[in-house]
Amino acid sequence: QLQLVESGGGLVQPGGSLRLSCDASGFTLDYSAIGWFRQAPGKEREGVSCISSSGGSTNYADSVKGRFTISRDNAKNAVYLQMNSLKPEDTAVYYCAAKPNCRSFWSSYRYLEVWGQGTLVTVSS
Repeated sequence: QLQLVESGGGLVQPGGSLRLSCDASGFTLDYSAIGWFRQAPGKEREGVSCISSSGGSTNYADSVKGRFTISRDNAKNAVYLQMNSLKPEDTAVYYCAAKPNCRSFWSSYRYLEVWGQGTLVTVSS
């Protein structure tokens, strides 16, 4: 069964940090770009970040640039999202998705079927 499982979310105070993980099972991530998107109640889905299959190219939404860092470890079949300087507006369920490349991710994240259950990030004092 092909699965992407997100983890690492939790409750954190503003200014805090979290590291999200996206782990694949049933397939290798080696040939896929991986993107993160988030969904907050009452808000539109937002693309957050994407990393190319090689890890050589990364891109970020303006809202998280300079605060979030995406990385991957193909040996562990996993992608990570390091989130620093968290703000209340970062509160959302975060999901990861596998696409052929990041251009495909950014053009389609709004319509992607959710594979996993996501991981909830709550930023609150």
